[in-house]
Amino acid sequence: MDNLSEALEKLKLASTDSTTDRAESCLDCLLKALANSNTEASMKIQEMDILPLLPTLLNPQSSCTPKVANIIAEVAKNEFMRSPCVDAGLIPPLVQLLNSTDQEVLLQTGRALGNICYDSHSLQAQLINMGVIPTLVKLLGIHSRNTALTEMCLIAFGNLAELESSKEQFASTNIAEELVHLFQKQSEHEKKEMIFEVLAPLAENDVIKLQLVEAGVVECLLEVVAHTVDGEREEDVAQLKTASDLMVLLLLGDESMQKLFEGGKGSVFQRVLSWIPSHNHQLQLAGALAIANFARNDGNCIHMVDAGIVQKLLELLDRHVEEGNVTVQHAALSALRNLAIPVVNKSKMLSAGVADVVLKFLQSEMPPVQFKLLGTLRMLIDTQAEAAEQLGTNGKLVERLVEWCEAKDHAGVMGESNRLLSALIRHSKSKEVVRTVIQGGGVKHLVTMATSEHMIMQNEALVALGLIAALDLAAAEKDFVGSSLVSVLHKLLSDERSAPEIKYNSMILICAVMGSEPLHKEVQNLAFIDVVSKLRAHENKTVSHQASLTEQRLTAQS
Repeated sequence: MDNLSEALEKLKLASTDSTTDRAESCLDCLLKALANSNTEASMKIQEMDILPLLPTLLNPQSSCTPKVANIIAEVAKNEFMRSPCVDAGLIPPLVQLLNSTDQEVLLQTGRALGNICYDSHSLQAQLINMGVIPTLVKLLGIHSRNTALTEMCLIAFGNLAELESSKEQFASTNIAEELVHLFQKQSEHEKKEMIFEVLAPLAENDVIKLQLVEAGVVECLLEVVAHTVDGEREEDVAQLKTASDLMVLLLLGDESMQKLFEGGKGSVFQRVLSWIPSHNHQLQLAGALAIANFARNDGNCIHMVDAGIVQKLLELLDRHVEEGNVTVQHAALSALRNLAIPVVNKSKMLSAGVADVVLKFLQSEMPPVQFKLLGTLRMLIDTQAEAAEQLGTNGKLVERLVEWCEAKDHAGVMGESNRLLSALIRHSKSKEVVRTVIQGGGVKHLVTMATSEHMIMQNEALVALGLIAALDLAAAEKDFVGSSLVSVLHKLLSDERSAPEIKYNSMILICAVMGSEPLHKEVQNLAFIDVVSKLRAHENKTVSHQASLTEQRLTAQS
């Protein structure tokens, strides 16, 4: 340590003149001390206030520069030295050195910046603002044969790409081409993994997604899948997952997805389809998720249903009914739900037996599967009266829906159960469905749904309750009274924040329940006529007209 103190004193003197030889021997001594005991040597460097001397030694023309950058990189391995490095003003000269042509200078500079900014989003953001991204991308292209430099660039990209502010800068470079070019040359698993770690955060940006697709990354991914699908080594399984996950991520961008779909004739789309019947769960999952992503516009959905994809998904689901893979179930149901959105697809999918297969998962205890199951059925019966009646008179389904309407720990499942219960009534307009829902105990949940914070759910509930009142008021009377329906309607009509549709449908429902003596009494007791008469002046003409009609009805039956 005495030698170190002496070297540090000499370095102080050397930094004030231009004696390179003297500085070099001091720097060698420092590097040796850091190699022996990094923490102790770093503390000594801090104690003797050496860091502020280093910016002047970071001269692009000096032969000392790589050693100075190396010392900074070693010192900055210690967390307690990072802030002092910043305070000593080391970042700006180090950033300038990234323009050097000396590969050793570039390597040590990259290490130094990486260690100083390690785990600090604010410092990494500072580097981004100083323009390091285009510089590093350029370096990757120039020095792609230098393994150490390439790895340094990839580590830097991996850290910087986590920041949202970096995406725009990356998108303005040719990073996609450089990474794809580099990937194509790699044979080692570790190197490919490093590139994957950069590609994943970058591919979250839609502009970069398209750039990666155009640069040929998909072909690289498909090749990885082909080589690892039958592999049993841990690294094969890992690479297969990473490549197929990345493929699915690329399909989340509208432009990149459409480019790969190519009107349903794209080779990539065809390859992804072949993953669904695979025996590999990871590929089945990726294939189903890819279909769900391709099914994000009506044109694609219609083409895929006509091409027979529904059958492949149903076969996949059938393989996962008993003790099945939950993620595969969820993905396949997601794909079916999306495919069921276009009106022309609904009857075709119902004819193909989609509802019957989906109902096999009614006993699932997994909320993600329950959620997608409900969404798929709701999409299928939209405007399909016959299917809505068939499902709405299925006692086991209605019983399960009522059970899930109480799933307070899973708001999504609870919301979708309520919406499907309402949809069965609204689309079937069937007295049998209404009776099944009443007998199953579903009315109280629809009344609660009418108080939802989401207007669309309030409206769906009110329309369903209106149909219940119109089709079988006598059977529903007890449940209407027990769930305080009239009180709920009074609140909705009194609340200035209620949308016009809510007020309109609430008044329709008030008129419908007047045929019940106990409900009629409740209406009279709550002085509805005062609330309704105020709505005659409502700016929405439909609401004001309905208010007049409702007032007349209330007056006539008072």
